[in-house]
Amino acid sequence: MSDPDPGQQLPSIPARWSEPSTVIAGGIAVWVIATIVVLVGGDRWSSALPTCWTGIAVGCLGFALFAAQRRSARRGDKGAQRGLV
Repeated sequence: MSDPDPGQQLPSIPARWSEPSTVIAGGIAVWVIATIVVLVGGDRWSSALPTCWTGIAVGCLGFALFAAQRRSARRGDKGAQRGLV
């Protein structure tokens, strides 16, 4: 396997897949689906239920933090992260 030509243009990722809010929401959706599967599975996967709930909670917390940072960046706050606008 050879290295790609440095002058060759690589295809870009579609904007909807590089948007952080889409990726975070997709991750939360996957955890919700996993939780439903575990709940339907009964006792077989009952030990995984706390992990699923934690995944949803951490995803929601991450989404809230991202939204707060984006709002701060759009307002132009001094301590806000750059590049989130």
